[in-house]
Amino acid sequence: MVVQNVKQPYFGLKGKWLTFWITVACATDMSLFGYDQGVFSEKLGRRKTIIIGTVIMAIGAVLQTSSFSVPHMIVARIVTGIGNGINTATAPVWQTETSKVHNRGKLVLFELGMNIFGFMLSNWLNYGLSYVGGPLGWRLPLAIQLVFCAVLFATVPWLPESPRWLLAHGRQDEATLILADLDNKSVDDPVVVAERQVIVFSIEYERKNAIRWRDLLQGRTTAGTNTVRRLLLGAGTQAFQQFGGINVLSYYLPTLLIRSVRLEEKMARLISALASVSYLFASLVAALIVEKFGRRIMMIISTLIQLICFIIVTVLFYFTEKPGYPFQTEVAKASVVWFFVYYIGFGLGMLGIPWLYPTEINSLPMRTKGAAVATMTNWLTNFLVVEITPIGIQNLGWRFYVIWAVLNFVMLPIIWAFFPETANRSLEDLDAYYRENPPLLVIKDKDATSVSRPRKFATAHSREIEEVTATGSSKRSI
Repeated sequence: MVVQNVKQPYFGLKGKWLTFWITVACATDMSLFGYDQGVFSEKLGRRKTIIIGTVIMAIGAVLQTSSFSVPHMIVARIVTGIGNGINTATAPVWQTETSKVHNRGKLVLFELGMNIFGFMLSNWLNYGLSYVGGPLGWRLPLAIQLVFCAVLFATVPWLPESPRWLLAHGRQDEATLILADLDNKSVDDPVVVAERQVIVFSIEYERKNAIRWRDLLQGRTTAGTNTVRRLLLGAGTQAFQQFGGINVLSYYLPTLLIRSVRLEEKMARLISALASVSYLFASLVAALIVEKFGRRIMMIISTLIQLICFIIVTVLFYFTEKPGYPFQTEVAKASVVWFFVYYIGFGLGMLGIPWLYPTEINSLPMRTKGAAVATMTNWLTNFLVVEITPIGIQNLGWRFYVIWAVLNFVMLPIIWAFFPETANRSLEDLDAYYRENPPLLVIKDKDATSVSRPRKFATAHSREIEEVTATGSSKRSI
């Protein structure tokens, strides 16, 4: 099949430059998410969904900036939250489905690095504007959300749709052209043809064997391609992100520094802003090393660092609150170092991978649903943590931090035993892995834990290209 490229879409950009601009759009989307802190994609596609989400967030940002009462602000935050939920469930999926095997994790984690850029920007603005009186001190940070929206409006409309979404909706010619443009190859190149045919095979297989939502809710899960397991793994990473304690030390870091470390408010805000810089640095380092070390190892290392930090902070706060202890002030201030270390540890793994993993582990027909379930899990657990933290700090004191040390300790063996590696595998490799109905425990399966691409997948890919080169099509059948 040959598709004539009469005009030059995407301003003539192809290959790495086309991927670059998709990354700019997705990263800006995640920057807005971090600054502000669903699933229409089965019907509308990734691009249109993000545009709709951005329109809603822009309306919410305007309402927040112009707020004149508490009810007004509550409505504005609800509107912004709807757009935020739509976008955060969609942007990682779009990035994942338009990226190559060797840089998929790097690009999604770069997006999350931009999420922390938004978080860092808000921290520094809050610190700087704490010296400014009047409405400007709170209206300006809210208005800056519109800058991120403007970048999205300027980039998303002209970028390509996910070729996997297009193939799932029968738009083969358009999908083939985008696959070719992303590879900077012709539409009849064997690599492009083979990639299209493998995607189509996975789509059709999943459709013939997929479990309906009704069956999932009623517990009928014996058929299918391990849909429930894959949903739980993706959502599990998001739950682990929140139960690792990040929002104890991000939403409430200034409060914690004031109440537990006994710092003045200005100093607490300054330290929070400085900590966010180390947070950003770690998240960008993670993007550079995620393909080399893989998702499993980085989640394990990240969780281990979090565990160590909470153990040390618990001990230090125990002595800070111990009556008659002569070095309470010094010990309290010593804990600040471990907040920085925690941010670095979290940024190296549990920040970005919980957003990446659900988009990789779920099959194409379930990808946006899986990402939505994972995002919903993130916000539900986020809400739980944010609600209990002020109460815990006030009523439990140093004992509150024991909870987070225990949770991180429990998470470590679960990640090690149950979560397969997804680095250096195509999305269709992962579909093939689950078609084999692998055992629940992954630790004895080298194909499930190896960071490098398993040989059987690489061999199958090479054979697919050879068949296309020789005959013009592959011998795959459902």
